[in-house]
Amino acid sequence: MIVGVMTAQLHMQGINSLKEKRGIVKSLTGRLRARFNISVSQVDHQDKKTSAVIAVAIVSNDTCFIDSQLDTIINFLQRDGRFYLGQIHRETF
Repeated sequence: MIVGVMTAQLHMQGINSLKEKRGIVKSLTGRLRARFNISVSQVDHQDKKTSAVIAVAIVSNDTCFIDSQLDTIINFLQRDGRFYLGQIHRETF
């Protein structure tokens, strides 16, 4: 069993409330779960209006599959126009 874990910082502009930010994050995590069949959650910056940190976890028996999925997820995040993608940390073990 191989586990791939990734955290990504999201930076949002023009957000006026935590409720507005939560709507974006909730929509994003739902879309990621549905499209990639992964575990995803907001793990940091819950009280900041303009940023969030999400974590993604994938379990497989193939390292190449995990790397490919994480690359695809990063591309998916970069194409979403509601936020800018900041630092990304990936680990496979």
